[in-house]
Amino acid sequence: MTTITGEIYYIGVNDRRKALFENMWPLPYGISYNSYLIVDEKTALIDTVDRTIMDNFYENLEEALQGRTLDYLIINHIEPDHSGAIGALLACYPNMIIVGNVQTQKILKNYFGEIEHFLPVADDKELALGQHTLKFYTTPWIHWPETMMTYDTTDGVLFSGDAFGSFRTLDGGIFDDEIAFERDYQDEMLRYYSNIVGKYSNMVQKGLAKLANVAIKAICSTHGPIWRNEPQKVVSLYDQWSKHEADNGTVIAFASMYSNTEQVADSIARELAEQGMRNIKIYDVSKTHVSFIISEVWKYKNIILGSCAYNTAMHPMMAQLCRELAHISPKNKRLGVFGSFSWSGGGVKSLLQFAENIGWEQPAAAVEITGKPNAEKLTVCRNFAAAFAQAVQQ
Repeated sequence: MTTITGEIYYIGVNDRRKALFENMWPLPYGISYNSYLIVDEKTALIDTVDRTIMDNFYENLEEALQGRTLDYLIINHIEPDHSGAIGALLACYPNMIIVGNVQTQKILKNYFGEIEHFLPVADDKELALGQHTLKFYTTPWIHWPETMMTYDTTDGVLFSGDAFGSFRTLDGGIFDDEIAFERDYQDEMLRYYSNIVGKYSNMVQKGLAKLANVAIKAICSTHGPIWRNEPQKVVSLYDQWSKHEADNGTVIAFASMYSNTEQVADSIARELAEQGMRNIKIYDVSKTHVSFIISEVWKYKNIILGSCAYNTAMHPMMAQLCRELAHISPKNKRLGVFGSFSWSGGGVKSLLQFAENIGWEQPAAAVEITGKPNAEKLTVCRNFAAAFAQAVQQ
């Protein structure tokens, strides 16, 4: 266990075995499940861990309790990676009181049946543990309907649930002043935000407004580092991301079966660079998992999508990216469309339908070539890129 303040302990665990978060998002660097214990006149556990990795968690909990019972379990978020240990805890501590909001109680029943000891809380409701007093803030849809945050008014510690969380294990360094955040965590935090939370960015803004006058000295999320040195840094990032504020740069994502569309992508990228544009990233949707591309889309202003034709539509891997983008709906993007086909079109037509539905600005008309690129065809594509660059750099 690790001390956060005098009576508040970190008792979380790392998971380096799980390959996919929510059985969908790759975890090349693993993930942490963060849980916290307050030991006062009453003891309060804040969130638990995934049931697949409970052994170390129980050891940490028992060490921190030092033979005492567990009085309260605060549930900020009941998704199974944070509630997996609840059944076992109820068996060990049958008199434990579970604390959550009315939405928590509904979902809790679906997983564990009727709970004998449940304390419902709402905005600004307080729970005294002794020297420590907890105040609760409901933050629905960050990113489930029951999500909330718990604030320790004594030490100024905010237990934020999944908000401000990140992919990646905590490798020795647990606190923000013990890690190289920009090098090791910022991209994984943005990937976590864009894929897991980003759809609900308007609710993130409402949650940040609710916390505007709260004196936060530390932020303890359920994933990733604890912010005790610069908590406002991660708040500022969430504010930026949830306002859809993006950096100058261009993401080119393409689907290509026989490299024809890929050659067009490279040609477009070269022309953008010659036009003075920087921060150009190219991704093959068949090779790079969609979650990494979505993260880059969230990060940069300009998005250029290209697809070969596949059975009179866009390539299935490009269709997957477009479905995900339509679902999470990043705002304030500028979109370009290109593609190629051999015997019947469809890729560009499908991309233009996506463009119409998502409503992003299109600075240049789409371009499509037939067959293998040659100098003449690539000139047309470079003209498209030049028009795009000139429009977005005005």
